[in-house]
Amino acid sequence: MELTKEKRISQKLRKYKNTYKTLPPEKMIIALPLIKSASFMEVELEDLEKIIAQEGASDDYQNGANQKGRKISANLQAYNSLVKSYNMVNTRLEAMLPKVEKKNSKLEALMNE
Repeated sequence: MELTKEKRISQKLRKYKNTYKTLPPEKMIIALPLIKSASFMEVELEDLEKIIAQEGASDDYQNGANQKGRKISANLQAYNSLVKSYNMVNTRLEAMLPKVEKKNSKLEALMNE
């Protein structure tokens, strides 16, 4: 049985909240709306991917008697727009995470001496 859109969004929301649970409260105030948006967008992108896979990425059109052809589908346009927003939100969220210090390997330590 497929989960409802709301349940899928809730699952994504829990995943994001778990990732960002260590943020200080002043950053969490900013992060929470972004987390909610990212959860929604992720589910929408999954749905659009399924639709595009089934229906294709282009549509036929006809304007009057002599003008017809193919154009990018509305679903693909929506997908392209949404994926840009999704990436921007995730970039902002990622920037809020504490920096992880990279440990030098033994070889790097020897080279730096």
